[in-house]
Amino acid sequence: MRLALFQPAIPQNVGACIRLSACFGVELHVIEPAGFRFDDRAMKRAALDYGPLGHMTRHAGWNEFQRDRGPGRLVLFTTRGATPLDGFAFRPDDILLFGSESSGAPDFVHEAADARVVIPIRPEARSLNLSVSAGIALWEGIRRTRS
Repeated sequence: MRLALFQPAIPQNVGACIRLSACFGVELHVIEPAGFRFDDRAMKRAALDYGPLGHMTRHAGWNEFQRDRGPGRLVLFTTRGATPLDGFAFRPDDILLFGSESSGAPDFVHEAADARVVIPIRPEARSLNLSVSAGIALWEGIRRTRS
């Protein structure tokens, strides 16, 4: 299982995902451009000292990510998802992809996804925070695929 972020805009979310990656022992892929510099103090503060435990790969853009991502389904988490989280069948080699905090994922990313999943929330709520969503999805995927 791998975690991927498409053009993240908030450094604290990437820092929190670095921690997720480190704590769960999964790769983190960041698809640039990001909305901040990677030496941002806020990101470093959010990641604390977990950076050395994480396995983060930065990709210069979508085409580079697609070329280098390796095997596994691309599972896009989106508010425009087709399958609720509790009805999705994870596989151990899935890549869990999350769009930008401000704009989500563009149509070409939706079209490239092998599956689209939504985390159900109350209808009057707009969305969850990116790193919260990533934590929910990653843990659920790991929980369902571990032997």
